[in-house]
Amino acid sequence: MAMLSNSDTLSVTSDRRARLTRDAVGVLVILALGVAGYVLFPNNLALLTRITAIALLVLSLDLVTGYCGVATLGHAALFGAGAYGAGIAAAHFGITDPVAMLAVGIIAGSIAGLISGVVVLRAHGLPQLVLSIAIIHLAHEAANKASGWTGGSDGLSGIMPDAVFGVWQFDLWGRTAYVFGIVLLVVTFVLLRQIVRSPFGMLCRGIRQDPVRIRAMGGSVHGTLIRMYIISGAVAGAGGALNAISTQVVGLDSLSFTLSAEALVMLVLGGTGSLYGALLGTVTFLWFEDVVSAANPFHWLTIVGALLIAVVLFAPKGLYGSLAAYFERRGRKNP
Repeated sequence: MAMLSNSDTLSVTSDRRARLTRDAVGVLVILALGVAGYVLFPNNLALLTRITAIALLVLSLDLVTGYCGVATLGHAALFGAGAYGAGIAAAHFGITDPVAMLAVGIIAGSIAGLISGVVVLRAHGLPQLVLSIAIIHLAHEAANKASGWTGGSDGLSGIMPDAVFGVWQFDLWGRTAYVFGIVLLVVTFVLLRQIVRSPFGMLCRGIRQDPVRIRAMGGSVHGTLIRMYIISGAVAGAGGALNAISTQVVGLDSLSFTLSAEALVMLVLGGTGSLYGALLGTVTFLWFEDVVSAANPFHWLTIVGALLIAVVLFAPKGLYGSLAAYFERRGRKNP
C-alpha cells in the first residue's frame, strides 16, 4: 500500500508539473505573439488592441457556454457594460486613471453578469437563447435612450485616460494601449486557467455534462452558474474597459447583437471548452475578416461564411480542438 501511495503521489506530481509546463509554454506563446505583433505590425496596433479586447469577450463567453453549457446570444451586454462603465467614469466623474477605469469596467461587467445570469438561468434551451437576445436588445435600447450619460447614437466621447502609472502616455500610434492590453490578456488568461482547473471549474464541467447528477450529489447548480456568470462578466467588462481606454470612445456597437453573435462564432471556430480555442478563434476570425474585407469589400461576407462552413464540416471540434485531437492521436501511435 505504501508503494502504491508513493506511486500515486509521484503520478500526481508529474501531472501537475506537466500542466504547469503547458501553462508556461502557453503564456510564453501569447507573449511571443504579442511582441511579434508589436514589431511586425506597428501601423496596425489599433486593430491588434481591438482583437485583444474581443478576445477577453470570447474568453468570458467560453466560461459560461464552453465550460457550463449555458446557451447565450447576449454576452455583448457584459462587454458593453464594462465599456460604458469605464467611459462614464472618465467622461462624467473624472476617473481617468486607466487602472481605475479598468476596475470600474470589471465591476460594471460583474454586475451585468449577475443580472444576466439571474435572467438567463430562469430557462433552458431555446427559451434561454430568447432571454439572452432580449437582454442585449434591452441593454442596447437603454444605452440609446440614456443619451445624457452614454451619448446615445453619437457615442460617448471625452474619454481621456491618463498615463499608465503616470509614466506611459497613450499615444496616437496605440503602442501603450496595445502593451496594456497584452498584459491584461496574459494576467486574465493565467487567472482563468487556475479557475477552470479548480474544484469550482470541475464542478462547472460536471453541470454541463449532467446537472441532475450534480443536484443529486448535493451540489448547487444554480448558485455555481451564477458565480461563473459573475466571473464571466468581470472578464467581459475588462475587455469592454480596454476597448474604451484604447479607442477613447464608446458606441452602441459595443452593445450590439451582432457583436454577441460574432463572439459565439469565434468561440465555435476556435473550439468551445478551451481557453486556447477561444483565443485562436478570435485571432483567426478577426484577422481573416480584416484581410478579406480589404481585398474584396463587396463579397467578403461570403468568403467568411464559406470558411465557417468548412470549419464546421471538417473540424467540428473547432480549430484548436481538432489540432489537439490530431496530435493526441499521433502521440498514441508513436508512444
